[in-house]
Amino acid sequence: MSDEISSYVASVFPGLDADKLPSHIAFIMDGNGRWATRQGLPRIEGHRRGVGVVRKLVEEAAALGLAQITLYCLSSENWKRPQPELDFLMALLEQYVIEERSTLLANRVALKVIGRRDGIPAEVQAQIDLTEEMTAPGARTVLCLAVNYGARAEIVDAVKEIARRVRLGELDVASLDETTLDQHLYTAGMPDPDLLVRTAGEMRVSNFLLWQISYAELWVTEDCWPDFSIRHLHQAMADFAGRERRYGGLPSVPVESSEMS
Repeated sequence: MSDEISSYVASVFPGLDADKLPSHIAFIMDGNGRWATRQGLPRIEGHRRGVGVVRKLVEEAAALGLAQITLYCLSSENWKRPQPELDFLMALLEQYVIEERSTLLANRVALKVIGRRDGIPAEVQAQIDLTEEMTAPGARTVLCLAVNYGARAEIVDAVKEIARRVRLGELDVASLDETTLDQHLYTAGMPDPDLLVRTAGEMRVSNFLLWQISYAELWVTEDCWPDFSIRHLHQAMADFAGRERRYGGLPSVPVESSEMS
């Protein structure tokens, strides 16, 4: 972490140990449509407003020296939505990966997109590939967008690829373990999220990174995504830093036997 980033982190989180802050935060960006409806606007305006939130979030993540943020942009179940809304989302995605290149480059943020490519227009895929290629060199933070993503589908695809490699003799069944599966997920090579943030108050993970969030901390706000602010981000990170992550172990301070009855 550079001196500039360290100084900024210390100013945002005075008195907190920077090592206790999350390095990878995943976001379920929920409530765009609900926000728009409450404002008397079309649902698509909620999505448009949400893109502005993403821009601010990316800039702040880079300023704080986060290793990665992962955003749940479009689930595999979202294809059930009305076609005009889906068309708008695809156009918005294409616009984002084109127009935000300069912001990503200026903040040394590399774009990665995970999920199945089925259903994503070829021209959108081409722009995604170009932005990924352009932003990779010299990046310090990764922005991962989950598009047409479903965790169960991801695991199925990983198992299929492992089975194919076993059939070809490239992998030995006896050697298969958790690491093998991890290496065949869409997120291969990425760190698991430390913190999962969800907006709009829903208390579920919605088929998002099921394998990767096994030990992630959860943080939920009632505010919808278009109202998510840097203040929310800082609060979520500070709350995370105050938690004790035991990974199935015992508390660092033993509980008195009289309190364990």
